Amino acid sequence: GGEGPSFPTIVASGANAALPHHQPSDKLIKHNEPIVIDMGVRFQGYCSDMTRTLYIGSQDVQFRTIYDTVLAAQQTAIATVSKGMTGSQADTLARSVIDKASYGDYFGHSLGHGIGILVHEYPTLSPNSDNILEDNMIFTIEPGIYIKDWGGVRIEDMILLDQGTVQILTKSSKI
Repeated sequence: GGEGPSFPTIVASGANAALPHHQPSDKLIKHNEPIVIDMGVRFQGYCSDMTRTLYIGSQDVQFRTIYDTVLAAQQTAIATVSKGMTGSQADTLARSVIDKASYGDYFGHSLGHGIGILVHEYPTLSPNSDNILEDNMIFTIEPGIYIKDWGGVRIEDMILLDQGTVQILTKSSKI
């Protein structure tokens, strides 16, 4: 077992899922709306961080399209991120997939962040980041699409850059 959470778990459903750092509320989770769960545990002094998006009920076309776009953006970034790349270049890999699907205006945060003793560390993977990705860095890849009054979709995994190759450390399935 872990030593406790890395940060307060976020569970956001419906329109609240459009808020990446939603604060707890009395809203009940309903059928036919997205549910974003962002969680992590601390183990031997180190943090983990992952996000999954669920949908209870019959997935409508909008949800499935957005989910598939976010998943494709994440898969593209994971497949092509490499040693020597800047955080900005990594961010562009995922952002271009979301832009191509016409959801670019709804990806309002960075692609990811370093993680270790703190849940948010160097490097930053964002549009303006000149941080250089190096071997032995652990960081998240977490593209998302957030639409006001509808909800959001985010998929986050922890990645290790090792000898120039990428290892996915998160061992949880996706939809």
